[in-house]
Amino acid sequence: MIVDTDIHPGADRKRLLDFLPEPWRTRVASGNAGPGHLGYWNPNGVNRADALTPDGIYISSRPDTLSEFHFDAYGIDYGVLNPGGIATGLSPEPDFAAAYCRAVNDVYIQDWLPTDPRFKYSLVVSTADPALAADEIQRCGDHPDVVQVLMASGAQFGYGHRFYHPIYEAAEAKDLPVAIHPGSEGRGVSGKPSVTGYPGSYFEWHTNLAGSYMAHLLSLVAEGAFQKFPGLKFVLIEGGVSWLVPIMWRFDKNWKSLRMTVPWLDRPPSEIVYEHVYFTTQPIEEPENRKHLHQILDMFPAEKMLMFATDFPHWDGDTPDFSMRILPKNLLDPVMWGTAAALYKLPMNGGDS
Repeated sequence: MIVDTDIHPGADRKRLLDFLPEPWRTRVASGNAGPGHLGYWNPNGVNRADALTPDGIYISSRPDTLSEFHFDAYGIDYGVLNPGGIATGLSPEPDFAAAYCRAVNDVYIQDWLPTDPRFKYSLVVSTADPALAADEIQRCGDHPDVVQVLMASGAQFGYGHRFYHPIYEAAEAKDLPVAIHPGSEGRGVSGKPSVTGYPGSYFEWHTNLAGSYMAHLLSLVAEGAFQKFPGLKFVLIEGGVSWLVPIMWRFDKNWKSLRMTVPWLDRPPSEIVYEHVYFTTQPIEEPENRKHLHQILDMFPAEKMLMFATDFPHWDGDTPDFSMRILPKNLLDPVMWGTAAALYKLPMNGGDS
């Protein structure tokens, strides 16, 4: 089996208008969808130039073409659709942000999920108002093909902050993991995209995205989110992998000296992370000596935490055969399908069941 945990569909934005109430429909129709892009230039574009059907249609723009040219082409048994719109959740206008995310969800739940049993979906929520996000989880969280909650990695606070706890309470009640996806740092209410301000190029900005993931992970553990919500699972999509080990070394060392400041942590932070947190492979680090990557993967329970992802159709995505070549053989089954199938409760006999 292959389970792809990060696919980016691109529904027609005009269809979104059918699910937006006024005045938001008029606003989005005019071209105003909230927080805009920072304007960095990526010479590769966002999507792969070859992610087109033979007749020139974007593969990710329609469910039938996504099924044929991605799922069928690569033998993917299940794929988690992570739609656009998460940056709108960082709008300082919480009612608009919630309405926009709700409309995005309605498009995919009504138009896409019924077309292919292999499609699974990440429910987009706005972090501008966690109470409204919790309402959206209550509204859609029981849908059989909704397998997780998705938030932007750009944020007002570290994601352990109690401001976000209503989201985790609702997700835990619906037995849904919570995931974050990069690309929104510096937009809307999230503030500057890095701790040093504004990077000078897309290259610097893109490389630095791992920094926000480190900060969120430390926040989630240190502020006791997993103690308060012991059933919570958290997925760090597209944030890298190899940085985890040295950060855990530092985290555990400091906890031994400073544990009085976090009395709710009754065990080393790394143990909490290894129990509650998941990572995706793309974009996995690629050292010149592949054995170095394998050594890093051997330093934490990657067989329980790491899940395959293509990031299709984005410019830096990975194909299944690439990941199978770069991973050690003992991790192929858990990474390519086993861990994701367990986390998302997917039938083990494939998408035709």
